Amino acid sequence: MNSLKGSRTAKVFAGIALISASAIVIAGCSSTPSEEPSGGGDKPAADLTLKLGSLLPQTGSLSFLGPPMESGVGLAVKEVNDAAAGITIDLTAEDEGDTDTKAYETSITKLQGAGVTAIVGAAASGVSRLILDGNVSAGILQISASNTGPDFTDWDDNGLYFRTAPSDLLQGEVLGNLIAEDGHKTLGVIYQNDAYGTGLFENIKATFEGAGGEVVADASYNVGDGQFDAQVETIKAANPDAVAIVSFDQFKTIAPLLVNAGISPDKWYLVDGNLSDYGSSPDTNFPFSLEGAKGTKPGPALEDDFTDRLQEFWTGEGNPEVNDFTYAAEAYDAVVLVALASLAAGSTEGADIAAKMAEVSGGSGDGEKCTSFADCAKIINDGGTADYDGYSGEVTFDENGDPQGASIGTYEYGADNLISRTN
Repeated sequence: MNSLKGSRTAKVFAGIALISASAIVIAGCSSTPSEEPSGGGDKPAADLTLKLGSLLPQTGSLSFLGPPMESGVGLAVKEVNDAAAGITIDLTAEDEGDTDTKAYETSITKLQGAGVTAIVGAAASGVSRLILDGNVSAGILQISASNTGPDFTDWDDNGLYFRTAPSDLLQGEVLGNLIAEDGHKTLGVIYQNDAYGTGLFENIKATFEGAGGEVVADASYNVGDGQFDAQVETIKAANPDAVAIVSFDQFKTIAPLLVNAGISPDKWYLVDGNLSDYGSSPDTNFPFSLEGAKGTKPGPALEDDFTDRLQEFWTGEGNPEVNDFTYAAEAYDAVVLVALASLAAGSTEGADIAAKMAEVSGGSGDGEKCTSFADCAKIINDGGTADYDGYSGEVTFDENGDPQGASIGTYEYGADNLISRTN
């Protein structure tokens, strides 16, 4: 595991982004004791109701990330509510779609109309860029489990944006080094022409060339494109030792074209947007083996108990099994952190919650370590300061709402088209 900071498993954070130019400003509905105002107090409130929204990809090019992230959010909400520790979450879940389908436009209006004061999402950095300013104007805290765009670090967000996944600066560096360490001297890159794709491409290129390699060909495509023959031909003509594919589910169309062009999977390198278990679902099976292909994605090796609880919760809601747990831990931790910050603030208002996010994640440096919502909530309700370490790692926000450390896992495909973690 490539780690910038030690953690119980491995630390990852991802930034989310929010939407909406047409912000319907609805104050968060909170239920607080009569002796304390909803805007916070010197001690935790005893009876809070937090209206939480989730904006995650039920449809669109990132829909394969929907089940793991929604199961993480749903399980966390259930466990917070089951703890009966002074806060209840009222969840409203909506579809973000993607920047092409624009489902988020309708969804964000529904969420704001429901009076949410915090949102988990969006999954895509591109969607978050479109909604964040509107949410900030509405006073809504936004926390993403998978936003990796570097620009969120310096966003003018009034302290209302957080993420539990690392910046693309780190993933690009890890992947570029992996390709170089595997002995490749030349590289071709196919990438999505948006902030996500170009950011990763630039960091992969800088790292690979800094290690002595050369990017001999690159070809971009636009979100919504369905034809990639020209991009594959550009790469084939340069005959690189390796090919990096920076995409979302467009990979399922690009991969057969690469095989037909004589570029075998053992030369491929994938990223978090397309690294998945492709052998476990009929609609993602390829008529060829991906054996030898490698890739990177943020996140720790998850504990079996956690994945079992996720699966039990998700299938118990009538859903099919989760095939891949990408960003599930980050989504779970996002909910727990928001709930703890709300409890510590004695308020469900976005700004009040935001003011306590660094504290409950360990940013104050003097909190008591805890690894579950129930244990952390007890510390807070007893008058102490909780320092939550979650399934995504030691969660510690800096002044920009970013993680102060993170890890990127490296993976390799077997003959069954399933990935195994290698570091």
